Amino acid sequence: MASVKLKNVKKVYPNGYEAVKDFNLEIKDKEFIIFVGPSGCGKSTTLRMIAGLEDISSGDLLIDDVRVNDVEPKDRDIAMVFQNYALYPHMTVYDNMAFGLKIRKFKPEDIDKAVKEAAKILDLETLLDRKPAQLSGGQRQRVAMGRAIVRNPKVFLMDEPLSNLDAKLRVQMRSEISKLHHKLGTTIIYVTHDQTEAMTLGTRIIVMNNGIVQQCDTPMNLYNKPKNLFVASFIGSPQMNIIPCVAEKEDDRVVLRFVDHKFYLTKEKADKLIQGNYIGKKVLLGIRPEDLKTVKVSDSLISGKVNVYELLGAESCIYFDSHKINVTAKIPSIYDTKVDNDITLYLDEEKIHVFDQETEEVITN
Repeated sequence: MASVKLKNVKKVYPNGYEAVKDFNLEIKDKEFIIFVGPSGCGKSTTLRMIAGLEDISSGDLLIDDVRVNDVEPKDRDIAMVFQNYALYPHMTVYDNMAFGLKIRKFKPEDIDKAVKEAAKILDLETLLDRKPAQLSGGQRQRVAMGRAIVRNPKVFLMDEPLSNLDAKLRVQMRSEISKLHHKLGTTIIYVTHDQTEAMTLGTRIIVMNNGIVQQCDTPMNLYNKPKNLFVASFIGSPQMNIIPCVAEKEDDRVVLRFVDHKFYLTKEKADKLIQGNYIGKKVLLGIRPEDLKTVKVSDSLISGKVNVYELLGAESCIYFDSHKINVTAKIPSIYDTKVDNDITLYLDEEKIHVFDQETEEVITN
């Protein structure tokens, strides 16, 4: 397997559009790296530059410390799994998986061994004689992965491989890919716009927006310690509540005032606002829906009128307005409320995030 380094990589198209801006990343051997972000953020373009399907405008791409900017895709020892499977419809599963090895002039016995080993790993042994039209979406995607596995490449690239599958199959295939990574010990670079996929699969996640890396971190750090408002809002479902406030000093505490509501900060968070000279200034409070509680866990509360109630089984999502700000809460379903009911919830003060209103950078992490 291999390490991959991107140093000051940029992609500028002939019309002047800068799709990727000064991208820096070091991927260690056997890591599972996820590029995540909204459509058009530059994640697939970055993946295609690593694959050699897009030219790099400036910067360096190194695989195992060898610069490969000008190396042909076929010579980079990389295998790519595409969103649309890209299987040959007239070939059997066996022939689809074997095709890449055949054109590289591998011995028939080596091809047979590699295909059968990959088929065993992916539970495709009974499907080797079928053609793609006879397979389900999940089976086709496993064949596409098998075709990549047989090549035993240094790096696997996966471009939104599960986006064409239904919700149940996506969950199943996420598990398959995770097991595959552990079994093969491969370096995988995976692109998705689905933050649930990113959180469940990646050892590290790169959150991108407008061609810029917003944060590169572990899933838990992205969730608990977002560096800015974009990352905080993008990671987590439902997304984080953002409430405009004014930071004020009240006796020996710092409070964030939102109309007639007061939210209290822990001493550690309060000290950061004081040190940053934010007292008397407008800031943005962030609180995740699951960190709003039906029982009194603090002196910080928010109230409003319920607009939408969604039963999700053990949990419910409550959507309500508080002084024209939309607020979402994820609470236990045993809490009984209905549309148009008044609701009061308490903030877990340990889980409050505070952002600079102008720069949108986090203040309290």
